[in-house]
Amino acid sequence: MKSLKLCPLKSYNLLSSSFSTSPLSSSSHSCKLLVVGGGAAGCSMAAKFTSKLGKGQVSIVEPTDDHYYQPMFTLIGGGMKKLSDSRRPMKSVLPSGATWVKDKIVSFDPENNRVRTQAGSEISYEYMIVASGIQMYYDRVKGLQEALDQPDSGVSTNYSPQYVEKTLRNLQHFQSGPVLYTFPATPIKCGGAPMKAVLIGDEYLRKHKKRDAAKLTYCTGMGVLFPSPFYAEKIHDILIGRGVDVHKGKALVEIDLANKEAVFKSEDKTERLPYAIMHVTPPMGPVPELATSRLVDQSGYVNVDKATLQHVKYSNVFAIGDCSNLPTSKTAAAVAGQCKVVYDNLSAVMKNRALPHEYNGYTSCPLVTGYSKCVMAEFDYTLKPLETFPVDQSKERSLMFQMKKQVMPFLYWNLMLRGYWNGPGVFRQMFHLGGLVKQQNRE
Repeated sequence: MKSLKLCPLKSYNLLSSSFSTSPLSSSSHSCKLLVVGGGAAGCSMAAKFTSKLGKGQVSIVEPTDDHYYQPMFTLIGGGMKKLSDSRRPMKSVLPSGATWVKDKIVSFDPENNRVRTQAGSEISYEYMIVASGIQMYYDRVKGLQEALDQPDSGVSTNYSPQYVEKTLRNLQHFQSGPVLYTFPATPIKCGGAPMKAVLIGDEYLRKHKKRDAAKLTYCTGMGVLFPSPFYAEKIHDILIGRGVDVHKGKALVEIDLANKEAVFKSEDKTERLPYAIMHVTPPMGPVPELATSRLVDQSGYVNVDKATLQHVKYSNVFAIGDCSNLPTSKTAAAVAGQCKVVYDNLSAVMKNRALPHEYNGYTSCPLVTGYSKCVMAEFDYTLKPLETFPVDQSKERSLMFQMKKQVMPFLYWNLMLRGYWNGPGVFRQMFHLGGLVKQQNRE
């Protein structure tokens, strides 16, 4: 692919990265690198390139005041962590050498290398990394927003800091009746999280001697339980073993709050199921402002080469994380695996060199199965296991639970957001003796 030629860059020094203290008021300006979004991907890339390019060369556009470690939400919904454990002020996780534009982008003009913000500012860039994430669309399920906002509705979701604590309250107040869990007919972030909610809820009810009074049902609008067939089989066995009714191809389309019924659609059939409490995974999709730009494919996600993460048309644009059309699961682990690819390849573009790095589609989902165990699913574009540890990670293990609960938050706050964490590839090579010890060929 062709790349743009610009002036030589300063040497890369990670140790110069520190955290931001204040945002910049919206104003028109130009920058060497524009980072769109202050989530896991945006913070990590901003930290890496601020250290490389120097102070004032990187601008990051992010409108919110708080940054959340979203993989922790499942544990919060089960009472294993507090919401405050997942939150940091946005100003504390952005690199101090970057310019924080506390605003929202409303239009992209990649032909002229500029964007426009909600406040009317225009930002020109030489290079851009799009890391705008994915958006939840509560309005695509009739009655969902009202049900979430009503305190005693029995309806919750772990996907929002506004509602995640309601999941635990609903379990605490539950007496008897049907308990529903849903997965939409759209791509979502962390595709294993809805099943984690089911299994944590199941164990909570067992611990509090309410399980016999509950009928648990899991309905997914997708045709499969999990992207990787190998792990899908294991998860299915666990759900069935816990007495959970599983339905595929059945998407939630309406909540009848007055009658406490959930309306599902499967092919050309509509079905109503009663509920006492319900955990809903809302439909998700690309950010509207991005979906209407020239950067996206027909699905509304940024159109990048799946190996290099470079835009297929605009060689000075890269995308990372949930906003991209990469055919892999949208997880924080996938972002970590993509970080070095984007860093190395964009650095090469800046020097007018060939792109040196390819992404293999690595992603991971720590499938928490209760209050003490976890299945650590890791796979790549082939959907076959690509496991880090020299054990069968498809089995429920307490070690993997502690990795999820204790180790991963530490890695996130202290390494990933500072630009130091590129995923567990190095450890995988070490644990498998550089490939001499082959992983099991499990499909």
